[in-house]
Amino acid sequence: MKHIDLLHGNILTSLTGLALPIMATSLVQTAYNLTDMVWVGRVGSHAVTAVGTAGMYIWLSGGVVTLARMGGQIKVAHSLGKGEVQAAAEYAKGAIQLTVLLALAFALLSCAFAKPLIGIFGLQNPETVRHSVIYLRITGGLILCSFLNQTLTGIFTAIGDSRTPFLANVLGLVINVIFDPVLIFGWGVFPRMGTAGAAAATVFAQMVVTVVMVLRCRRETVLFHRFKLWEQTGRDYLKTILELGLPSAVQNMLYTGISMVLTRMVASWGDTAVAVQRVGGQIECISWMTAEGFGAAMNAFTGQNYGARLYERIRQSYYMAAVIMGVWGLMTSSLMVFGAEWLFRLFIRESDVIPIGISYLIVLGYGQMFMCLELLTVGALQGLGKTMSCSLIMIILTAARIPLAMVLGRTALGLDGIWWSLTVSSMAKGVVFVGYYLWVLRGENETREEWGGGK
Repeated sequence: MKHIDLLHGNILTSLTGLALPIMATSLVQTAYNLTDMVWVGRVGSHAVTAVGTAGMYIWLSGGVVTLARMGGQIKVAHSLGKGEVQAAAEYAKGAIQLTVLLALAFALLSCAFAKPLIGIFGLQNPETVRHSVIYLRITGGLILCSFLNQTLTGIFTAIGDSRTPFLANVLGLVINVIFDPVLIFGWGVFPRMGTAGAAAATVFAQMVVTVVMVLRCRRETVLFHRFKLWEQTGRDYLKTILELGLPSAVQNMLYTGISMVLTRMVASWGDTAVAVQRVGGQIECISWMTAEGFGAAMNAFTGQNYGARLYERIRQSYYMAAVIMGVWGLMTSSLMVFGAEWLFRLFIRESDVIPIGISYLIVLGYGQMFMCLELLTVGALQGLGKTMSCSLIMIILTAARIPLAMVLGRTALGLDGIWWSLTVSSMAKGVVFVGYYLWVLRGENETREEWGGGK
């Protein structure tokens, strides 16, 4: 198993060596959803609406597992940077134990309250509602493997091994690509399952990813052999994980909640508008997930170097990464703006839906560079342990989307006004986060002493 030394040697080589597999992993995870949308789109826009609506709660689950994953990843990186390997092992064990508990709670709620949860969106077609409930009960009720995969990915990244999650997720993608059409349309001995088939294929693929990562844990030589999962984790370790993870978890869940409110507003233009939003959002994930992946690499790189007090490496790595993410953002902007029709036709081909989808992609395309810089900077700040300030900025500026959408949606822009509320807020977040991080680097106010020394 290959681990990348994040504390010594060429910064760009170390950072990109860690980041590229994570970005590739993020693209693979995006491909899961895109694969579902491609095949479900062949069933019709109503099926896309069903999967997309239920998928909002799976997105929400990402915020729930962040409570365990984020604190665990940060403290594993900090501890390894300080040379405290046994402490890193305790943080990893605690993060995994919390992950299992959170997964079980989320699964119970998803199964018990699926109907009222879907009812929040005010969908108009009863059949669409029925399929949404089924999709949520399958994917939410069997969320354990998805949760474990996210936490294990964070821990592997913190120790400098980003290849294991990548390889595991590639195998999962292959499984998902094979079983999606088989289960959705009923090929061979398998019955036609529709949206339930898409859910089943995704869950099965996630189970395969979990098995692969657990097997790799047994062979890993830095961390996982130092603890037994069934042994109790010390309260101080769990408290630290929760303190660091809570701001990011609340931020992610509120972010999803805000998106749900916007989806309810979009639904007033009809179920078709919701389908456009969900497909467009999945296409945007090409930019969003890869930038978040690079941010995760920055989290681990910054965390280890912060623990070792190598502040100059932290500064240089951020400037290099900002250039890379800026270029990536411009590339994805160009793809979404100039290739909008081609991209959207890959998923939905209904003539009355395509013009709405094209407009969505073009408007969101203008904000991609800012979003990439935002996610990169959030990862860097989290690596310093500044999860609270990140969450406050994110919550405030993301929440501004709701009043902005209400105002713009009532103008001549109509539905496009809601799309513009997303782009304008993304631009604002990119500018504010970069400005705040540069302020931290200069050591102003309360951070001056923290950054005053070091190499």
